[in-house]
Amino acid sequence: MIDPHPATTLPNLRPLYRAEQVRELDRRTIAGGIDGFALMQRAAAAAWQRLLARWPDVRRLTVLCGGGNNGGDGHVLAALAAAAGVRVQRIVLKEPEALQGDAARAAQMASAAGVGVEPWQPDMALTGEVIVDALLGTGLGGEVRGAMREAIAAINACDRPVLAIDIPSGLAADSGAELGIAVRAACTVTFIGDKLGLHTGRAPSLTGEVDFQPLGVDASSQRDLLPAAQLLDVALIPPLLPPRDRDAHKGGMGHVLVVGGAPGFGGAALLASETAGRLGAGKVSLATAPEHVTASLVRRPEVMVHAMRGATDLGELPVAADVVVVGPGLGQGAWGQGMLQAALAARRPLVVDADGLNLLASRWPDERRDDWVLTPHPGEAARLLGVSPAEVEADRPAAAMELQRCRGGVVVLKGAGSLVATAEGLAVCPYGNPGMASGGMGDALSGMLGALIAQGLAPALAAWAGVVVHARAADEAAGESGERGLLAGDLASYARQLVNPDAPSWGMVQDR
Repeated sequence: MIDPHPATTLPNLRPLYRAEQVRELDRRTIAGGIDGFALMQRAAAAAWQRLLARWPDVRRLTVLCGGGNNGGDGHVLAALAAAAGVRVQRIVLKEPEALQGDAARAAQMASAAGVGVEPWQPDMALTGEVIVDALLGTGLGGEVRGAMREAIAAINACDRPVLAIDIPSGLAADSGAELGIAVRAACTVTFIGDKLGLHTGRAPSLTGEVDFQPLGVDASSQRDLLPAAQLLDVALIPPLLPPRDRDAHKGGMGHVLVVGGAPGFGGAALLASETAGRLGAGKVSLATAPEHVTASLVRRPEVMVHAMRGATDLGELPVAADVVVVGPGLGQGAWGQGMLQAALAARRPLVVDADGLNLLASRWPDERRDDWVLTPHPGEAARLLGVSPAEVEADRPAAAMELQRCRGGVVVLKGAGSLVATAEGLAVCPYGNPGMASGGMGDALSGMLGALIAQGLAPALAAWAGVVVHARAADEAAGESGERGLLAGDLASYARQLVNPDAPSWGMVQDR
């Protein structure tokens, strides 16, 4: 875990594990004296209780069971549902007689409870009001094929809510990639250790609500099993951004310089400047092409805007700033190249976004620093790594960590389940929504990151806080007016509220 300022106590973040780590936790738990079948019963009972809480009026249930322990969970859940008077359709992808170990005991338990068995057929009807996906667990290593693929397609086509046990079948537990096809669930109940792949990549579109049930297993007690990542939480914001001293002044709140807005591309730099101000930077300067100066003065007169015909006009501006945000609307021509070169030479902490990243890939392939935050989307990350965007999306955690290893500093790999990679490891942002699929969102984030670094947060902590505030602001805005039509400029006011969690209501001045 990143070590904050000694005076700052951060909340414990939920650890996320890889599939093999969770299997090892399972093995150690059983070796410690808990019967494997008893653990399976705990898991099925937790899933059944979650199903009842979500769909309390269910009367007909379809449970699809695979051949491993994930299928065993489904068999036990089917028995529990039947005992509660629910009519259960149990569909199996492997005949109960062919099962072994705890899965075989689970199938026998369901049969003893009077639950019938239907072998999977491609044209069969799924009769349940709710579907339970217990087909494939975390051990899936390749693309889903054959009967499993048919069954998953049938689940997705039936247009009924789905509860996934442990992980939606077809979703990669370590990377969040969809392995050819995956179940689209309304709710996923996962056990023992939360999985990294449930929170990034395709996962947010497939898992629905994620309900973590440790089943009495304390993963943190296994000190040699270091988590693969941590799940960020909005509870980070108050300790990282406490109320200011009453005698605070702008000189103590940091100076952000935004460098961007090549001729004809002014909007991105204006957005970054505004969000830098809204997140509390004491001073914000903008170095942009001359034709954008008037727009900046009209939109945000608080921003100190400077006309830049070329890099020589920057003068001492980068040196005077506490942090330089470079890239929004920068372009990849001579103007942008000169600006980035000057920003790199200033030896100030940097936030590099957009064309700043593209120029790093093409012009500065070996540049590596410990004092910058890089904020690529998958396409930009692919250019920096020399791979395709599809390869980045196939394993987002691995791509983020490799980019951090090559380039140093902090890497924010944007997208569903944004990742923050540092030398210490990964963190995942669980917030955000599809309304963020619009232009300028990354520019708004870069300004926020710059403001947080300027106010004294280390780059890693600034990235943690910044991605949380950015995504939560988008969620607040979408909650008020809907996702479709959400604009990057909408985020600033919501973000301001989030970074003032303890803001007092001063009201009228009282007599002294």
